[in-house]
Amino acid sequence: MRIREAVRALVIDPDDRVLLVRFEFPNTGTHWATPGGGVEPGETDHQALRRELEEELGLGGVTIGPQIWTRLHIIPFISGHHDGQRERIYLVRTAAFEPQPRLSWEALNAEYVFELRWWRADELEASLPMVPARFIEHFTALRRHGPPKQPIDVGI
Repeated sequence: MRIREAVRALVIDPDDRVLLVRFEFPNTGTHWATPGGGVEPGETDHQALRRELEEELGLGGVTIGPQIWTRLHIIPFISGHHDGQRERIYLVRTAAFEPQPRLSWEALNAEYVFELRWWRADELEASLPMVPARFIEHFTALRRHGPPKQPIDVGI
């Protein structure tokens, strides 16, 4: 099986808002997820995550916190190059900012990215198509108890 290695960031501001990305995939539809992407050959997780945050959000110079979650998602990629993705999700706390991607919206749309939005915890609804599916549960636990001692497998 060809598994793509990827990193993501749970980006949280001082008001406990979380920054999420709206993806529109032709095969699976709309879902909201944390920003991030594939780890390129020769990159460390932190290097890849910094690159992805710059490209998708225009967010640079951040301190990457602990790895909090893991996720393995088996689904054929539209490109046909991978059969799934193994994700490592890191906590990134930052000042509030207005996302200004370094990539053009045309380039982001080509990667199925269509919106960047800050969400307050009380705005997140169980009916939102979230990835992982139990995102709200895991985000709530993190807000209440802080980062886990070991990364938690958050499922699909």
